[in-house]
Amino acid sequence: MANEEKKVCLSCEKNSHQTPLVRLDYRDTTIWICPQHLPILIHDPAKLVGKLPGAENLSPADQ
Repeated sequence: MANEEKKVCLSCEKNSHQTPLVRLDYRDTTIWICPQHLPILIHDPAKLVGKLPGAENLSPADQ
């Protein structure tokens, strides 16, 4: 999982020199995600299982 010292997208692992990153605070930890993968977090968080602790417990947004 990415943290403040290692600013990389939690999905694709690109850094801020390669793509814009959005900072999120989750479970007292800072995570980073790029705009390309933010929809996964919103609409299909199960795809982040193994990359984001607790992703299996997140519900997708109502569509």
